[in-house]
Amino acid sequence: MNAPTLIASKPKSASNAGGKAAKPRLAAAAPQRRSPASAKAEQRVRDILRVGREVFAERGFERATTIEIAQRLGISEATVFTYFHSKRDLCIRVIGDWYDEIIDTIETGLPREASVREQLEFVVQTHLRLFLIQGTGLCALVLSEGRTKGQGLGLELGQTLVELQRHYTAPLMDLLVRGQASGAVRQDIPLRLMRSLVFGPMEHILWEVIATGRQIDIPSSARDLVALLWPALQAPEQELGELRQMKAGLRALLEGGAQTPRG
Repeated sequence: MNAPTLIASKPKSASNAGGKAAKPRLAAAAPQRRSPASAKAEQRVRDILRVGREVFAERGFERATTIEIAQRLGISEATVFTYFHSKRDLCIRVIGDWYDEIIDTIETGLPREASVREQLEFVVQTHLRLFLIQGTGLCALVLSEGRTKGQGLGLELGQTLVELQRHYTAPLMDLLVRGQASGAVRQDIPLRLMRSLVFGPMEHILWEVIATGRQIDIPSSARDLVALLWPALQAPEQELGELRQMKAGLRALLEGGAQTPRG
């Protein structure tokens, strides 16, 4: 997205030995005030993050308050600050955990035995589905902060958000690198431009949903988008190969039909 302009530790290579994209690590960038020391404390942190996600999704960053988060949980605001330095830190953690879930879903479900195009369609469809699965609130928050480089969250944590979003694109980058290695994806265009080519249109689709409230057919939208993008991403040699294969198939079909005796 705009390569999410559509997560912060030292990134791994997109084509690491395990074949999986680098996962974000958030603790160093937006540390909790206190690490949970017991099962009860760990549950409290999970509850704060869960309700925090709901409130940020409903209110956006500016209108969300830690008081409301605390009230929904039946705890004091001070308890929230026991585990998170500020509303900004909590919001960054909420977004980072959300990105982690999306990345895990993509990596777990990616049909690696399928063609690169089919894998791309899976990435696009999963991205659109999970960005909209909880409504448009959190999606709007992430997209708006990404476009302004997170200035609403403060410059320091805003930059952290930008870094988180770069890591978020790692599964797509890994797919493109593997596609280049197999000869399916062109190698004469920088990867960052191809990344923007994919995430840019997805961002526009999501913004349209946010602005109009109109529901979209996500599988159909993903297929249509990939149909438009694939000719630009596909290696020219492979396209020629597919055309030759199609031509050979048609020739065989015509010749077979011509040889079929009439009854």
